[in-house]
Amino acid sequence: MPVDYSLYLITDRYLTGSKEFYSSVRRALQGGVTILQIREKDATSEEFYSIGLKLREIADEFNVPLIVNDRLDIALAINADGVHLGQGDLPLGVVRRLLGPGKILGYSVTNPQEARYGERNGANYLGAGPVFSTDSKKDAPNPIGIEGLRGIKQSVSIPVVAIGGVNISNLNEVKETGVDGISVISAILSRDDTFAAARELIESWRR
Repeated sequence: MPVDYSLYLITDRYLTGSKEFYSSVRRALQGGVTILQIREKDATSEEFYSIGLKLREIADEFNVPLIVNDRLDIALAINADGVHLGQGDLPLGVVRRLLGPGKILGYSVTNPQEARYGERNGANYLGAGPVFSTDSKKDAPNPIGIEGLRGIKQSVSIPVVAIGGVNISNLNEVKETGVDGISVISAILSRDDTFAAARELIESWRR
């Protein structure tokens, strides 16, 4: 089935502040998030698995695909809809074989060469960035900017999602590159009302 990459939310339990994590995610999905990724860099495997099962339920409630960052084992264990890999993770071809053809495989890229490699090796979509500087990922490479994003989008035929510092104030210039969606963390999760934050982003995107 075709995937709507318009508003791609990546989780971070620490950004929700005093708000309850699962209800914050649920409200964001109610507000219009179209695809959800679990990224829990410092969780134990057991914690990651249990967070994954709860988010799987929430994603199913809204019929939104659930993607697991990095951890193929967790994705298989919770029957997630797919996996997202970064540079330096397991080879794409290996993961595609283990996942099977029906699941979603995403790949993080910073330039057209990496993008073409991802497309050739079985990625369904690319996460391109960071477009702008971001505090959500401490080890993020230098920003690629709007022109870097445009170059990646033009180099492949699979969907491209912009990530890194994307928010309501720069959404229009990101959209003008022709990308298929925006990927956010703090632009939704650090806001007091995650429903309103998601609604504002998706409505702006679809205008």
